[in-house]
Formats: sequence, C-alpha cells, structure tokens
Amino acid sequence: MILDRRTFLGRAAALSAVAAAAPRMARAQAVAGGGPRKAVWAGMLPKERSWLERFQMAREAGFEGIEVGTTPEQKVAEEIKEASAKTGLVIHSVMNADHWQFPLSSADPAVVAKSVAGMEASLHNAKLWGATDVLLVPAVLDPKTSYQDAWTRSQRVIKERLLPLAQQLQVAIGIEEVWNKFLLSPLEMARYVDEFASPWVKAYLDVGNMVFYGYPQDWVRTLGKRIGRVHLKDFKIDHEKGCFEWKNLGEGDIDWPEVRKAFAEVGYTGWMSTEIEGGDLKYLKDVVARFDRFLAGQKPV
Repeated sequence: MILDRRTFLGRAAALSAVAAAAPRMARAQAVAGGGPRKAVWAGMLPKERSWLERFQMAREAGFEGIEVGTTPEQKVAEEIKEASAKTGLVIHSVMNADHWQFPLSSADPAVVAKSVAGMEASLHNAKLWGATDVLLVPAVLDPKTSYQDAWTRSQRVIKERLLPLAQQLQVAIGIEEVWNKFLLSPLEMARYVDEFASPWVKAYLDVGNMVFYGYPQDWVRTLGKRIGRVHLKDFKIDHEKGCFEWKNLGEGDIDWPEVRKAFAEVGYTGWMSTEIEGGDLKYLKDVVARFDRFLAGQKPV
C-alpha cells in the first residue's frame, strides 16, 4: 500500500507519541499491578532548603518516596515527619549513619556500643516516620578484622542487640553490600541473611556497588525474595585508563533492561531509591524520566 505524505506524517507522529508515552504507561501499569515504586535518597536534594521544600521538590519531580538518613535530633525528626505528611511523599527507609565509623565487627566493645546506639536511633526514626526498613552496613574489614571475625561478630550483635528491637518496632534491617570488603558475592549475601532465619532481616541491594566484581542481574536472581529495598546508580569502568566513575542511570556499564528483567522474574515490587549526584528540579525530573524508562524495560538513556 502506498501512503500519501499527509497520511505518512500523521502515522509517524502517532507512533512517536506512543513511543514517548510508553514509559509513563508502563509505570502506571506497574503501580496499578503493585510494581516497583520510585524514591530518592534525601542527599540528592538541596541541603540549604527546609525539609518541607526538599520534600516538595522531590514530589514535583515525580518521586513517590524518599530515604532519609539517621536523625537523632527529635525536633528535626518531627520536622521531617511533618514534611512527609504535608506532601504525601512516603519515607520508606532510613539510611543508618554510624556503621562505617563504628562498625559492628569491631573488637572494641565501646565502638560496637556506639554502632548499636546509631542503629537504635535509626530504627526509632523509622517507626516515627512510618518507614519499614533501615539500611545497615553490617561489618567493615580492616587489617585487624578477619573475614570470619566480621561475619561472626556482626551476626552476634545483630541477633542479640538489634533484632529484638527491630521485631518490636516491626522495622526490617536491610543488609547492604558495599565497598567494605565483605559479602562480595550474592551467594555469601544469601547465606548471611538466611542464617538469621528472621523476616526482619533482608538484603538491601545496591545495583551499582558490585559492578567491580559481579553483575547486578545475577545478584537480583540469586537473592530473590530476600531483597527488601533497592538502590539505583550506575558505574562506569575505563579499563584503558584504569579508573572508574559513578554515573547517572544509563550512563555506565549496567545492563539496565536485563536488570529490570531480573527484578520482574523474582517478583520484586518494593521501593527503589536513586542514590546518585543531586541537582535542581530540572535535573531531578530527568532522573525520574530515566527511572521510568528503566521500569518500562528500556535503557534509561
């Protein structure tokens, strides 16, 4: 069939409109069907603005939820709660603050006590804000801390001093894999989480953190139902120059369509938070657009 120019252009425009709307349509279908939900790490928002203004900006950009760091000051914690209530932006998780400086794997009881206190503050923050998860880096290896010690010490402290409070408050502890020289494979992460035999200990999966030594889609498929929360960021390795960079979604080495496929296969429908460089409203809207394309099974850019 031969098309005249007007008909051809009309059909081309219609196809372009459908293609442009595909991420939004897929996103709407995902939400309706209980699919993954978009959130932002609070550190991506301008710190010079009030919490209410930051929450409003995230909401206007298109995010549905937010992850906030540990906030021991009660007045500030109440301000954050109010900002969530006024904007409808859900605080879905808390990023614990003291696990690097004061690791649970330390041989020093005073250091461990500070780490426990930080996690207790995070768990109480979560309860106040209605969040259901707290991110925890469980151990940090150093020349004085062996892998076995890190495993044994951290599990013991979590079981004896943190898990009872998590159960009481009904807030899950999310174990994150990060550059702490610990839990370097999805098999180890799965075993570490399983040994708690508790629904209040989950895996907090960061899809960028393992790119040096693994593939996020493999981690997703291996961890499966253990995954409680997800961080999204990209990672670029320049093998010729021997350097690397953290990148915006779609600008690194991650195979985003394959990662999305893996999440669908394991039935993950929870929150995903972008944890990348921050910026203004225009920038955040672009991040949301990339997020939508990823959820639609496309490359973010």
